[in-house]
Amino acid sequence: MSRSSSLRYYVLARLLLAPLMLWTIATLVFLLLRATPGDPVDVILGPRAPQAVKDALRSQLGLDKSLPVQYIDYFLKLVRLDLGTSLTQGDPVTKIIHDFFPATVELAVCSMAIALLVGVTVGILTASRPNTPLDTAGRLFGIFTYSVPLFWLGMVFQLIFAVQLGWFPQGTRFPITQPAPIGPTGLYMLDSLLSGNLSQFFITLYYLALPSLTLGILLSGIFERIVRVNLKQTLQADYVEAARARGIPETRILLAHALKNALIPVITILGLTLAAMLGGAILTEVTFSWPGLASRLYRAISARDYPTVQGIVVFFAAIVVFASIAIDILNAYVDPRIRY
Repeated sequence: MSRSSSLRYYVLARLLLAPLMLWTIATLVFLLLRATPGDPVDVILGPRAPQAVKDALRSQLGLDKSLPVQYIDYFLKLVRLDLGTSLTQGDPVTKIIHDFFPATVELAVCSMAIALLVGVTVGILTASRPNTPLDTAGRLFGIFTYSVPLFWLGMVFQLIFAVQLGWFPQGTRFPITQPAPIGPTGLYMLDSLLSGNLSQFFITLYYLALPSLTLGILLSGIFERIVRVNLKQTLQADYVEAARARGIPETRILLAHALKNALIPVITILGLTLAAMLGGAILTEVTFSWPGLASRLYRAISARDYPTVQGIVVFFAAIVVFASIAIDILNAYVDPRIRY
């Protein structure tokens, strides 16, 4: 079987398995939510509300039905791409995703850009100077980014750079005293550029800086370690030694020959980092009071808002599943050695 045919069969198999994976995740979330202590009716009405009022609201929300009936109703809605209606807010979950997801996208994109820039740069510098103080510093940097809790670093950054020094704002996405960018995407950076308002663009970047730096720095350790280890191995390969024997400058060997192959695993790790970033976005958005979808998920969990939690988790899971498939396809085209 040719490489292109095997790749097509692999992609087709992954696409066919994607609904099964999403169904499994949706089922687990459905069961775990109902196994968790707490009643949405008590959250909405309070524990002192009359029992008759509670029973009426529980019937209205469909929570008085048996668990299998609730699951069948939920699954039938999910098949129709109906994520339900928020128990606490009253809005469709799709509207909540539409309103809050752009803020999470901006945070994730900026954080990923910082993580790639810092991680790849530190990885190249440390790998090109093995067994030196710079290499040791790179190792310590990787350990630091792996071990430091995100919420702790976020609070420290806010205390130093926002409270003490006053360099950055905190607790919002855009100043409430100014009109926010309006556009078709909901992404403030893109909408401000489309409208030609550079002032709004730079204000958006200013408010994004501190949370995206926090998440980006901690995620950069993943790329630093991957690049450093693979680049060290690549620099010892036979074709690199042959290039040195031909008198090619070391910088050209590093950037034009070794780095390209060392970056192949980075493409693969992007899919896994996406999942880590969605998890890290929850802590980042809660720590910085960032009005994104992950922060909205945290509030929905606290309020036992079943439809909102289920809808957002399934939405995040779909992103991870299809991003993983896209990364596999991209990796196959970048690295011709890959066979499926």
